[in-house]
Amino acid sequence: MIAVAYALPDIAVFVVSALLIFGGAIGVLVYKNPVHAALSLILSLFGVALAFLAQQADFLAAIEIIVYAGAIVVLFLFVIMFLGVDHKNHPDSEPLVGQRPLAAAGVVLVIAGVIFLMAKSHWVTGVPSVSTSGHALAKGSGNIRQIGDAVYTTYLVAFEVTAALLIISVVGAVNLARKERPRVGEEAQ
Repeated sequence: MIAVAYALPDIAVFVVSALLIFGGAIGVLVYKNPVHAALSLILSLFGVALAFLAQQADFLAAIEIIVYAGAIVVLFLFVIMFLGVDHKNHPDSEPLVGQRPLAAAGVVLVIAGVIFLMAKSHWVTGVPSVSTSGHALAKGSGNIRQIGDAVYTTYLVAFEVTAALLIISVVGAVNLARKERPRVGEEAQ
């Protein structure tokens, strides 16, 4: 058995990052105001970036802050504000008839598909590294090139699907926001 010694600062950084991640996740679940939930998501993403820094993954920590906390959550906030957080929908009214059963069936189908694929691959969850050559990342600035090569070769389809999903979500949010709503003081006819 190999004994591993941990330094007190390492433990402190881990505890702080875990508390940030956990506190932000709880905030996302608890807050009823979507803006507050999105801000809690930023707190959780900062905790993940801190955990990356503790593992000396500086590039991933910077990407976590710039891309996720910066761009993606700002996109969420833009969509939330564009749709209007003060707009109250009645929980029993469905804009699209049958959307809830269809969404539930979609969730069950995706989860079943993921479980099937994981079982078929003998519960292996990924490649040993992001390098296309199968070797660990190089030290220094070469690892950014390896990550870039992997993103634009091995994982290109997943990268493009993610970009398409983000674009589709923005277009859907704009279409939802453009629907005519009765103004304050006017009665719906």
